[in-house]
Amino acid sequence: MKRFSYRHQRTIRRPAEVRGVGYLTGATVRLRFVPAPPSTGIVFVRTDLRPPLYLPAHVERVTGTQRRTTLGHSSGQVGLVEHVLASLAGLRIDNCHIELNAPEPPGLDGSARDFTAALLDAGICLQAARRPIYGVERSVVLKARGVTLALHPPLSQPMTATQAIDSESSQVLYLSYFLDYGLASPIVRQIHTQALTPASFAQELAACRTFILEEEAAELRRLGLGARTSVSDLLVFGPRGPIDNTLRFANEPARHKVLDLVGDLSLLGADLCGHIVAYRSGHPLNVEMVRHLYRTLHPVVVPERQAA
Repeated sequence: MKRFSYRHQRTIRRPAEVRGVGYLTGATVRLRFVPAPPSTGIVFVRTDLRPPLYLPAHVERVTGTQRRTTLGHSSGQVGLVEHVLASLAGLRIDNCHIELNAPEPPGLDGSARDFTAALLDAGICLQAARRPIYGVERSVVLKARGVTLALHPPLSQPMTATQAIDSESSQVLYLSYFLDYGLASPIVRQIHTQALTPASFAQELAACRTFILEEEAAELRRLGLGARTSVSDLLVFGPRGPIDNTLRFANEPARHKVLDLVGDLSLLGADLCGHIVAYRSGHPLNVEMVRHLYRTLHPVVVPERQAA
């Protein structure tokens, strides 16, 4: 990993609130975005616990990646964080407290649209501290059971200090997702490529919803999850396509996978540039890529044995 550029950090101008039902618990959830000082990072605050629990959104705090990304342990967990994190990362908001009165954010319609709208309404301001933008000089490729995730180097060279400050058009991260559930799946093969900027995230990704197969939804209901969620609240695919719903984009599932990637990659705590290419990747491999990159930036130094 090498620093290719940097930009000024950002936070929101004033608090913003989003309310809704949690997918996992069925509870009515109140989420509040609160401005934070430079270099705070993104921190979830469980206000329903006493004392309140502060849980940084960082790869070292990830404890689960099955169907969703989870931070923390046991009663101190926050699950389904990826859509909130994607909203913040997509808009390049680096410092923010996220106050929650439940162990998950509101599910809403399964997208990041309402989170993004609330943050844009709150306004975004620059901060004096800088945020690095890292890239790789050689491609990094991870594979696991027919799933592939790769980070390729940026096309341009590292910038000088004068060139680097808040250059919105350079050192951009491109993301490509190849979605393929096989010929028998009601979800057709599709691809989406996106250059990630605040404008492109808000217009092209934020509204893309979580999707699931009808039989998977039935299994989750059997396990007691999603009790207050209906098929119209997210994309549930039956044999003939979405049930009681319509697609917002022809390739909305692939776009949502890019949205998830944006959220998971933000757990690095720094920006990336280059080109991420994913084939059937989900939260497990997304987070494994972040862990790999973080270890590259922060290698563990093993003390040498002293001579006897």
